[in-house]
Amino acid sequence: MTEQNDRVLVWDLPTRVFHWLLVMSVSACWLTSDDDRYLYIHVFAGYTTFALLMFRLGWGIFGTHHARFRTFAYEWPSVTAYLKGLLNGQAARHLGHNPAGSWAIFLILMLIFLTTVFGILLFGGEEGHGPMSAYVTWAMGDLARPIHEFLAWTLLGIVGLHLAGVVVESFWHKENLAAAMITGYKDGGDDIGGGHHGHVTQRGVIGVLILLAILAFAGYFFRGYVTSTKDHPFLPFDGAQLPTNETWHSECTDCHMGYHPTLLPARSWKRIMEEQNKHFGEDLALDEDTVAEIEKFLVDNAADNRLTEPARKILESIPPRDTPIRVTETPYWKRKHHEIGKDEWKKVHGHGDCSACHADAKAGTFEDAEMHLP
Repeated sequence: MTEQNDRVLVWDLPTRVFHWLLVMSVSACWLTSDDDRYLYIHVFAGYTTFALLMFRLGWGIFGTHHARFRTFAYEWPSVTAYLKGLLNGQAARHLGHNPAGSWAIFLILMLIFLTTVFGILLFGGEEGHGPMSAYVTWAMGDLARPIHEFLAWTLLGIVGLHLAGVVVESFWHKENLAAAMITGYKDGGDDIGGGHHGHVTQRGVIGVLILLAILAFAGYFFRGYVTSTKDHPFLPFDGAQLPTNETWHSECTDCHMGYHPTLLPARSWKRIMEEQNKHFGEDLALDEDTVAEIEKFLVDNAADNRLTEPARKILESIPPRDTPIRVTETPYWKRKHHEIGKDEWKKVHGHGDCSACHADAKAGTFEDAEMHLP
């Protein structure tokens, strides 16, 4: 397809829609990676990235000419020759991907695939959610985390090199490659000396369908925020249904929130029950049977059993010789709350007012995405 001034359609609409949606989804993954409160958005962006990648793999086989992998699957000698050409001023201009850029594209696609796969494994093992939650253990989740992070940083580095390459080639050949990925057109000219040439059509319907599919997925994924109310807030992740006990609930929630047994190790609960006559300045005056029932419930479901992510991390943070009797004394709690300022603490009823920031505190699950500062 040629317009005036020998303008040639190189990038079809599906390829361009894919490219910019991928830029946005990967960027969203990065922007939400350091704050647990945005885990739900991070997961959405990760799923979107993976779905886009699956489309690109198919489009690389069945798409239009310049989008097909076989048209830019250059061998390594071609890459080195192109790079040498840039240095000596003899690098040929390509309508599609140049040899160096093609290797960057393949590497980026591979890294995105591996990063999302290990992200799904991490999500299943550490958070207990996602399609792999029934198959991935805590240990596997721990292993997946450093790999996921390493791959993400490596991806960032390769993307940086790719962007630098785009700038260099745009300058060298005096054409705006970023603009070409928006309009789809490049100048055909007489200086096209490398790559393959082929007829390209817009395939507009497919491009629009991709965009509509992502929008529909976003609407479905975030629908809970639309129907959320103050009395019934949307909880992005349904945590595990943790065990409960009527006697524990009735005796331990009269004066404060019922801190689920998963928040302290068994030795801490034993100490608390042994000292029930001086329970933080109070005498609980519980009879032996009640003490025995509550203690059994606490010990059976303590952090040692690793029923939740916070339970495991709290347990791992406490030195074996320590027996804290307050959740707020644990190293993990301190580490997670050290950045909260005095002004924020003034808005709640002390450090033990978990429900002020954690919508699922009473359930004991403390999912990352259920957290918000008042």
